[in-house]
Amino acid sequence: MNVRPDRVVTPFGERTTAAEVLTGVDLTGRSMLVTGGSSGIGLATAQALAAAGARVTITSRSHDDGMLAVASIERATGSAVAVLLLDLADSGSIARLVAESEGPLDALLLNAGVMAPPLARTPEGWESQFAINHLGHFRLALGLWAALAAAAVERGEARIVSLSSSGHGASPVLFDDPHFERRPYDAGVAYGQSKTANALFAVEADRRWREHGVRANAVKRSPA
Repeated sequence: MNVRPDRVVTPFGERTTAAEVLTGVDLTGRSMLVTGGSSGIGLATAQALAAAGARVTITSRSHDDGMLAVASIERATGSAVAVLLLDLADSGSIARLVAESEGPLDALLLNAGVMAPPLARTPEGWESQFAINHLGHFRLALGLWAALAAAAVERGEARIVSLSSSGHGASPVLFDDPHFERRPYDAGVAYGQSKTANALFAVEADRRWREHGVRANAVKRSPA
């Protein structure tokens, strides 16, 4: 098998859990922000990071859901976890989270998202899946750039992880009409292009920011 020299090869596969990946890893003192950390993959990821010693902050659209998740993680790990409210469809909410964030950020995990809802639009008129899954995360990453760069100076590297999906195969990014203004809405196609955008964002963010010590990866979520 020919392996590219810049390709990272690991023993992990699609069924490897976050806890298994972090076995023996000490993240004490590292600051991590997980969007959509109140349920599903985000909750499991936040719990694994907290168990490894990281200072974890999760985001949630609901205060109550966020507090329930924090209580669950703290019971399981004994580590304190913070929660910030975030609505990725609301530019004001993103700006408030950026303003509330403090100190260097070692890792930004872009996990939150929606999947195949009926057509909905943000106040700007953007299709909701593209707006939430990609554009909101794009704006958040730009807003937290200084915090990531500061961590890279302090630690040698900071990390962005963008959650894509095998659903990206449903569509490329349709640059001529990303918001379904001139064609019939297809929820699966809309989801697919948002997940393709997540992967492309990671590729370009890594290309532009690696010289500053900020690296980016996309992870593909496969069906269970």
